[in-house]
This record gives sequence, C-alpha cells and structure tokens, in this order.
Amino acid sequence: MTGGTAESCNFTVLKCVNPGPRTTLVNIEMDQIAQTFSVRFTYKVFFTNHLFSPDNSLFRDFLNEAASGISKKLLFVIDEGVVTHHPNLLPQIRNYCALLPGYKLISEIIIVPGGEQVKNSEKEFYKIIRAADDHGIDRHSYIVAIGGGAVLDMVGYASAVAHRGIRHIRIPTTVLSQNDSGVGVKNGINFYGKKNFLGTFVPPVAVFNDYFFLTTLSDEDWRSGMSEAVKVALIKDRSFFEWLQGNAALLAERNMEAMQYLIKQCAALHLQHIAGGDPFEMGSSRPLDFGHWSAHKIEQLSNFAIRHGEAVAMGIALDSAYSYLSGRLTASDAKAIVSVLTTLGFSVVHPVADIQNDESPVLKGLQEFREHLGGQLTIMLLDAVGKGVEVHELDTDILHKASQWLKSC
Repeated sequence: MTGGTAESCNFTVLKCVNPGPRTTLVNIEMDQIAQTFSVRFTYKVFFTNHLFSPDNSLFRDFLNEAASGISKKLLFVIDEGVVTHHPNLLPQIRNYCALLPGYKLISEIIIVPGGEQVKNSEKEFYKIIRAADDHGIDRHSYIVAIGGGAVLDMVGYASAVAHRGIRHIRIPTTVLSQNDSGVGVKNGINFYGKKNFLGTFVPPVAVFNDYFFLTTLSDEDWRSGMSEAVKVALIKDRSFFEWLQGNAALLAERNMEAMQYLIKQCAALHLQHIAGGDPFEMGSSRPLDFGHWSAHKIEQLSNFAIRHGEAVAMGIALDSAYSYLSGRLTASDAKAIVSVLTTLGFSVVHPVADIQNDESPVLKGLQEFREHLGGQLTIMLLDAVGKGVEVHELDTDILHKASQWLKSC
C-alpha cells in the first residue's frame, strides 16, 4: 500500500494559537485533500483430483500456511446438485476438517439450489448472511463454496459484504466455473430482472479446481463451459483456438485429458487478463465479454432455460458473423469459428436470438449492456482469430444479416 498526498476537500480548520486565557482562533483555508492508495491481491488457483481425500494434502497445506494463533472457523456452502451426485462428499469434508489444527468446522453445512435460480432472489443470499451471524463467522474465518458458477457468484457476494469481507474459498464443480467464472474476481446476484445487478469485485483467497467433480456432469453442463474457452482463444490466443479446432471432437466425446488442458489454458488466459490493468472494470473496456451483450439477453428471454455457456456460444457466433460481414474477419475464419462451436455440440441459432428487425427482443441487450458499462457502449469484435477490436456502435442492419447468415451455416 502506498501513502497519500494532501490535496482535496474544501473546509476550514480552527487552530489554537498561544492557548491560555485569551485563545486566538485562526482560519486555515485548504483547497483539497486527496488520497491515493493501492491494494495488492494475491490468490492461487490449484488443480487436483479428490480434494477431500485423506491423502490429498492440498487444501490442508493451504489452510496451515494461513494459520495463526487465532482459532478460525470454516463455513461450507454446497450446491445441492453436487451433494446429490457425490453422496460421500459431506462425510469426507467432516472427516477431513476434523484433522485440521486451529480450525473449527461449522456443523451446519448449508445446501443451496444450483443454477441461475440461486441468483434470482435474495433468499439464499440472506441464508448465508444469517449463518455468518449465527455462527460468529468473522474476518479471520472462511466461507467455502462448492458448486457451479451461479452458486459461487452468490456465496462470493455474501462473503464480500458480511463484515465488509469474509475470506472466501471457491471450489468450482463445472467446466464453466473451473475455466472462467470461478477463477475471476466477480460476485453477484440478479436483481430487477437484470443479470448481476447487485454484486462486488472481490477476489477469493484461493480456488481449488477438482477435476473429479466434472465426471458427474450432464453432457449439457460439460459442453456449456467450453464456450468461454472458445471466447478467450478468439480474442487472445490464435494457437489455443487452433488447438480447439484439432481437439473439438475429443472434447465433445468427454475426453478428460483434453478437458484438463482446456481448463488450465483457459484459466491461465483469464488470470492474465485480470492482472492486465483493469481487474475491477472501472472503464468501459471489457474484452472478456466478447459475445456477451446478446448472451445475457438470450438467457433472460429463455427464462434461463438456455444455459449461460450455450447463450455465450450463440453470442460468439453472432459477433463473429458481424465481424465478417462488417469487413473485419475473413469468411474462412468466421466459418471455422462456427464449425468449432457446432463440433463441440452447440447450436448457434435459436428463436429468441433471431434478429428480424429493429424491434427484435434480443436487441434490447445492447441498451442494457450500455447501462451495465456506465453509459458508453463498448463491444468486442474480431479483426482476426486471436485479435479483438473494440467498437462503440453496432449496425442493426448488419446484425440482421449476421443472424440470417448463421442460419445458412
């Protein structure tokens, strides 16, 4: 943290001169006092299998490294779908934590619904807040979330605001959360019918990616997370996109070795971006939201029947087609992008994503995206595979043509 300089705030100071029976008050005028400081955030993303197996010391080593003379508590919040598919998880956690010196596991392990529904009301959020109060979870303790991206978002938000910040550990259980949302700094819930209207930018203290959780995912959830890998490859790394081209069929067939490489590479690119200058998105530049202006609206229009990753794939396809039809991207690259997405198992068109005219519902996503950015619309398009370019307006006629072009692919 760096020190500040005195420069801001109009105010008058009354200063005592020669204190005694007759004190003179002198007005000292200052134009302003300004304070500038920086805060360093450090966290690690770990990759493993069977995190809570007795012979896996990764989680234990992290907590021991952070240990101090103060007794610390662990409050677990778990996605109910994870508990259903991993019935031995709760006893494994209890047995594992019983052997942690200096830590007390809160006996109440909170189970919450998975998927976007957990973010669509404040009910589950307040459940975490009440538990933090009831069990005396303080700023030296940890709230540990195990689940998909929506659960991590909600629990991260509760952790960030309780006591103005309780240490938060994320254990993502889906492809999407292991390679993207779970390794980032965003937390939030949906409000007023808008995605992530309430939220914070607060990093976790650690992320543990346990590949074993992926083995019980449905085919839809396995596939859904891969769209974010396509996204980050398209705007940052052509060689990664070429790897995706060569391995799309293997990934669609649930090859675990290929998936592990995808997750690590995608997570690394996301972390590089977060460290690159604007981690808390203070400006209007949000390259990692390539394809997202329409994706967020597609999710909402489908009443969240379309998963986030599926909507992102449609958004990527639409913005790639727009990049081609606006003269930025070659036809061969645009077709290659659509081919990778469809080989992975995504649909690139859907009735709610169709753009017929200026009144098409999905176009409302542009205005909502503008509001989310603070007034200036900034959209990421492609100049080439691996090279993004920012624009501040989209032509609805070209968007209509792009939507129709995708139907012919």
